[in-house]
Amino acid sequence: MSDTANPELGKEIVRRRTFAIISHPDAGKTTLTERILRAGGAIQLAGNVRAKGERRRTRSDWMAIERDRGISVVSSVMTFDYGGCVFNLLDTPGHEDFSEDTYRTLTAVDSAVMVIDAAKGIEDRTRKLFEICRLRDIPIVTFINKMDREAQDPFALLDEIASSLALDTCPATWPVGRAATFVGTYDLLNGKLNTLTPLAESDERLTQMREELELAEAALPEFDRESFDAGHLTPVFFGSAIKEIGVTDLLDALVAFGPSPRAQAAENRTVTADEPGMTALVFKIQANMDPNHRDRIAFARICSGRLTRGMKLRHTRTGKSFAVHTPQFFFAQDRHLAEEAFAGDVVGIPNHGTLRIGDTLTEGEDIRFTGVPHFAPEILRRVRLDDAMKAKKLKQALVQLAEEGVVQLFRPQDGAPPIVGVVGTLQLDVLQARLRAEYGVGIGFDSTPFSLARWITGPRDKIEAFTASNRSAMADDLDDDPVFLATSNFMMRRTEEQNPDIRFHDIKQIGIEIG
Repeated sequence: MSDTANPELGKEIVRRRTFAIISHPDAGKTTLTERILRAGGAIQLAGNVRAKGERRRTRSDWMAIERDRGISVVSSVMTFDYGGCVFNLLDTPGHEDFSEDTYRTLTAVDSAVMVIDAAKGIEDRTRKLFEICRLRDIPIVTFINKMDREAQDPFALLDEIASSLALDTCPATWPVGRAATFVGTYDLLNGKLNTLTPLAESDERLTQMREELELAEAALPEFDRESFDAGHLTPVFFGSAIKEIGVTDLLDALVAFGPSPRAQAAENRTVTADEPGMTALVFKIQANMDPNHRDRIAFARICSGRLTRGMKLRHTRTGKSFAVHTPQFFFAQDRHLAEEAFAGDVVGIPNHGTLRIGDTLTEGEDIRFTGVPHFAPEILRRVRLDDAMKAKKLKQALVQLAEEGVVQLFRPQDGAPPIVGVVGTLQLDVLQARLRAEYGVGIGFDSTPFSLARWITGPRDKIEAFTASNRSAMADDLDDDPVFLATSNFMMRRTEEQNPDIRFHDIKQIGIEIG
């Protein structure tokens, strides 16, 4: 029986919920992730980034540098069941040095949970991540965290979201008590009181809540599903992740009205989730999740149809076919075989360098998904090898880590040592730590005369002439696309003026040819 005649396909797709959690650092994103997993029955003991010893080993932060510093620097994928739905939770790096990884992750989700610190309100990183979501019309659910501490007034927080982000706000829950007296929430959508302990009707916290709700209902819009789906309105939940208040409210809401898999844009058409043909987008590569096996996993978002174990897929960038023998579902670093997966699911596909970020997989159709970007790095450094005998190993390792998106790799056309490009210095720390831990290669960094990198396009003869006359400033990226390296903004502007037939790009869209 074909999938078009199989009602199970539609049922499975409708119950998928694939979302990311975004926030400014220290707003409580990792703690909320742990509590969501615990509330969903996925783990028994939630980790805590502030705890000590074994209790600090959060499930979403599996890399050593993450555990040591108490931050998230790579995207983690966790799949679990809750409320009759299959949740694919993508935990994104909170640190701005890893914004490119976050952007790519947001190409694979259908909604996002925006975590806000109740005392600090909207912060810079939150605003930037929200703008990325807005560009993709991703529906946003807001969780105002840390209501168990000194916090801003709820109305002030709602007003700040509305005015700062130009986003309508609709309170889905309301806090009962404040700071030390915060004991729970009132669910406006279902008319339920959820508190840690029973409260007497005369309790002043309930009195305050009722008075505030009268004002809220008079002044604020009601929840509108169409406006939420379009990314114009955000339902707002109040809570405390560390005390597990409001977490179940959030999960229940995602079950009730969280978006099911959305359509994905390809070069020549839009692919809808309920199409019978399987398509998938590779949005992340991760090597050495299991250092004992030197594995390399491509994380793919199923965009349409159903993937079954052993299925033969077409790799549209190369035109080659291969069988998917061991697709995997992930729970941070833990995994199990995926016998089948549906649109909205995220699966890991073991491979040995065949798949790259931005690749499209299909059952035969020759299409390519678009919208996965590389941004021009802001910091350029030459790699200095501690042990010259490990040059070959370094070359291999840099290619693999660049394919992951840890750094961008530029090979100077004049034969000079490789240059790595990053958004922030913490990426250099991660590169150095992973090269030593996973490959046994020690490196340092030297400065370069270059401060800018730009991809170039134009007529082939013009590019060849430009490259020949600027050999010492030309490099090839991982895809062998030409990159011009400029010493300053002034030099960049001057070069652009002198070469009107050449276009210089600070963004390279994966899935769209450069050159």
